[in-house]
Amino acid sequence: MNPAARLGPFRFTRRSLLGRGAVGFASAAGATLLNPFRSLAQSSTPETRVAETKYGRIRGLRENGVFAFKGVPYAGSVSGTNRFKPAPPPTPWIGVRDAMTLGAPSIQPPGGTYGIDEPAPSEDCLSLNVWTPACDHPKRPVMFYCHGGGFTSGSAGAFFQDGANLAREYDVVVVETNHRLGLLGLLYLGEFGSDEFAGSGTQLLSDLRHGLEWVRDNIGQFGGDADNVTIFGESGGGWKVSCLLAMPSAANLFHKASIESGPMLHGLPQDRAAATTRAVLQQLGLGPNDWRKLLQLPAADLLKAQVAILSIPKSGPDTINLWPVLGPTLPHHPFAPAAPPFAANKPLIIGTCHDEANFFLGKDLAAYSLTTESLMERLTGAHGEHAHAIYDAYHRSRPEDSPTDLYIAIETAQRFRTDSITLAERKVAQQATQHDAATYMYVYTHGCDELVPGTQHKRGAYHSWDVAFRFDNLFPGGDGKPKSDLQAYLLKAIGSDEASRAASIQTAHNLSEMWATFARTGQPAAKGQPAWPAYKLPQRATMMLDANCRVVNDPEPLERRVWADLPRDPS
Repeated sequence: MNPAARLGPFRFTRRSLLGRGAVGFASAAGATLLNPFRSLAQSSTPETRVAETKYGRIRGLRENGVFAFKGVPYAGSVSGTNRFKPAPPPTPWIGVRDAMTLGAPSIQPPGGTYGIDEPAPSEDCLSLNVWTPACDHPKRPVMFYCHGGGFTSGSAGAFFQDGANLAREYDVVVVETNHRLGLLGLLYLGEFGSDEFAGSGTQLLSDLRHGLEWVRDNIGQFGGDADNVTIFGESGGGWKVSCLLAMPSAANLFHKASIESGPMLHGLPQDRAAATTRAVLQQLGLGPNDWRKLLQLPAADLLKAQVAILSIPKSGPDTINLWPVLGPTLPHHPFAPAAPPFAANKPLIIGTCHDEANFFLGKDLAAYSLTTESLMERLTGAHGEHAHAIYDAYHRSRPEDSPTDLYIAIETAQRFRTDSITLAERKVAQQATQHDAATYMYVYTHGCDELVPGTQHKRGAYHSWDVAFRFDNLFPGGDGKPKSDLQAYLLKAIGSDEASRAASIQTAHNLSEMWATFARTGQPAAKGQPAWPAYKLPQRATMMLDANCRVVNDPEPLERRVWADLPRDPS
């Protein structure tokens, strides 16, 4: 491996994680209130299992009641001369390769990964994890998770998205990949390089496609059904799912999808991507003719340049950004009305958390003491002449809400909710003219009672709070003792009294069962909860996800309409 490919170990602290909004969570839920920590007896001699793959045999470990295969190569080296290029196949091996420890996540800024006992980030990061009830051949549904963290951070080893509970409780196979992030995954060289870089700017997406190809070719050896694959992802993972739904080369590799707090409607045009590349070269002291030096620089230098250019204040259409680039891999903006309807025949779940913005406003303490006047100042700065229309719509919709509550709702809609509705309605339009593949809309409402630090305002159902619930991962396994500050935070945040914990456990059961049932049948459902109707116009049926779920038609119509009436990008 290229010595520039590995970066030194990163440490994370309670401050670095909780200050960012407490993204993470733990594993192994589904227990009784008297003893909420499920204790799965482990023998003194760990049980292992050998499985066959296209590239060689691997040995996994039985843990938490399932077989886990970790750090499995699904593609080859992407460092050195392979940097910024499509990944080659893995190098086959002889004998049995141990697959009992996590693979290295992609190089990223410190504090971006949330795993326990993960290796240091590395440029050569293309490995995946598989959780399966058994390595037999009953053709279980496959749930392929795209991790969050935008396009610059995260990993397949984060403990709050551990796949063991989903696999064990619902008889599914869970797969998660590490893939290239940041500059390594999205730098565009089409304007500078030769034909070998013509598809650059989408390395991250190509990696995910390689992961899905690995599933197609190998998952039958792990008890999975290659003809029943669901892709799902939260936040940046939702962006990745949005792109996969628009990729012709991925269309036949999966069959259902879920976009969770991560709708993406736009790829990056090549001229803007080239401007980002020029900014990177300038940051590194290189001219356009020196672009090949990007192939030799230590990965740590690229990371420093990435952090520097992304810290430039964002404003206007020429903002520097790292985003999937429109081109051969991603030929159209996701769900653009004029684009071929690659996703028309795939059932889709899409939705958001009720209080997404509390994750992002945590350090903006002034946002939690707004007056009507200061709220209007913020809205005018962001929306100009439309500020009064936005305020009036939200004030009429929520007359009892404080200016801070209105601001959180407006920011949540602007960042997530509005684009989720747009994407859902474009998908509904596809199905109306092409195929009968339903769309399902949700709002996650089960909140966290923890306060935003430095305020008296509850976090509520903030961005990423739902991830551990969807994986049924509220509690640490085994002895129930948290193994990190973040696990300790979760145990506190889900509620200290019996009623709060009961509601959290029920919510986790609801989400995990709904998503696993969707993976199996194409229709989300959970025992004891109302039927989840498809999202159609004009009803706009929306499932409010909580301990006791309920269906609401067209929630907050005044708010939806005010955004629909604003000028939008025509793409």
